[in-house]
Amino acid sequence: MTPAFSTNVTIRRALLSVSDKTGLVDLGKALAARGVDLVSTGGTAKALRDAGLPVRDISDLTGFPEMMDGRVKTLHPKVHGGLLAVRDNPEHAAAMAEHEIGAIDLVVVNLYPFEATVAKGAERDEIIENIDIGGPSMVRSAAKNHQYVTIMTDPADYAALLAELEANDGATTYDFRRLMAARAYAATAAYDSMISQWFAFADQQQLFPEMLAITGARKEELRYGENPHQRAALYIPKGPHAKGIAQARQLQGKELSYNNYNDADAALELCAEFRGQAPAVVIVKHANPCGVAQGASLLEAWQGALACDDVSAFGGIVAVNTTLDGATAEAICEIFTEVVVAPDADEAAIAAFAKKKNLRLLLTGDLPDPRRGGLTVKPITGGLLVQTRDNGAITLDDLKVVTKRAPTEQELKDCLFAWTVARHVKSNAIVYAKDGITAGIGAGQMNRRDSSRIAAMKAAEAAEKFGWAAPRTVGSAVASDAFFPFADGLLAAAEAGATAVIQPGGSIRDEDVIAAADEAGLAMVFTGMRHFRH
Repeated sequence: MTPAFSTNVTIRRALLSVSDKTGLVDLGKALAARGVDLVSTGGTAKALRDAGLPVRDISDLTGFPEMMDGRVKTLHPKVHGGLLAVRDNPEHAAAMAEHEIGAIDLVVVNLYPFEATVAKGAERDEIIENIDIGGPSMVRSAAKNHQYVTIMTDPADYAALLAELEANDGATTYDFRRLMAARAYAATAAYDSMISQWFAFADQQQLFPEMLAITGARKEELRYGENPHQRAALYIPKGPHAKGIAQARQLQGKELSYNNYNDADAALELCAEFRGQAPAVVIVKHANPCGVAQGASLLEAWQGALACDDVSAFGGIVAVNTTLDGATAEAICEIFTEVVVAPDADEAAIAAFAKKKNLRLLLTGDLPDPRRGGLTVKPITGGLLVQTRDNGAITLDDLKVVTKRAPTEQELKDCLFAWTVARHVKSNAIVYAKDGITAGIGAGQMNRRDSSRIAAMKAAEAAEKFGWAAPRTVGSAVASDAFFPFADGLLAAAEAGATAVIQPGGSIRDEDVIAAADEAGLAMVFTGMRHFRH
């Protein structure tokens, strides 16, 4: 026998109480045209009446006035009884009859604008007043009893509701009610999550609250995940968050993949380090930079970045720190590039990329603040690892010269440039840089010596390919994301021609490494800060 709740339910009475009045009047007119009894509250009732629709106030239903600034207007048995009653249960039906509780078939509710109130910088009292109580209570009651009640929480779903009513002679199907119930609980979960986060982080300044509530709204389902047999989707966090790749405007090209998003984010994060500085270009492959450069023009920066490792750049992601121009775009188009990320692009650049139909052009409008706060979350088996973002920074004043020879002014500039790049390279990270251009990058090795050698090898290959007299590692600065545990990694850098070293220091063998640097005639500075990136 088919359960009663799997049948269609005709909408005879609707309760409407919304903060966001988008589409409200059109919905009200459509319901009224079907003879639906409209019950409403406060501003929602006024909006419907102003449109000429017949509306009953909630106080007419409950027999109580809207009191205490409206805090308890819907918290009443005649509301929740009408929502929660199991209609084919004789005891429930008898209670409804005895207490004159009418069934409510449709609830249209969206919640007080808590997120918007916080975002505009409101005072604490106003924020607290925008914590909705009656709304979530009605949503949860209606969603729980979706066997008989239809719940709508998003104006974007009104059209689907009207189509449902049209297709089913003024009724909703069980499948539709079940879908809307799922969305309703997601809405209240996200709402409570935002309130929880505000209390924990903003109101009480907790860094790691006892309960971490994380919610996001699905923006899109991706073609597949990291590999074709995996599924993936992109979610946007609810509540305050930085704007980046997820909010970028895509001008052209096919849909972004999971790996495209991941790599483009890595490129944007590194490029943001050069926000407001001389033109900079970052080339990323598999979330690691393979070439980074600054120059007098964006084209010059592109040429420098590409020359660092043009083999790895094939099929890579490019990010720039300023408006993309036509000449640079034309140069980028000379090699296969998956994604280009820029704050903006001029008409000549857009026209150049239009010739490459599969290339994705993403415009972010701005670059994120590389020193912003926040938490990062990494799932592990059975748990979540949570830490503060690596937003630590050093300046010239923070550097400690530990060798007999102090670095020159140019060496210091190259040290800081190499250090900026190294913090975005997977550990163990070694970065050679000269004149604002990466000369060689070694990433993700199990020991620092091999990273040094790989970076030097790439530099030697570039010199041979482009016919340079010597690799760019000669006369370069080399950065290490963590201390050299032994002198061998530093000596490998010296063999490649580096003349200056920047590293955190802090090894029990620091004295041995310093002595080796002095013997090789290197200048070395300690930062006192490491930047592991796993």
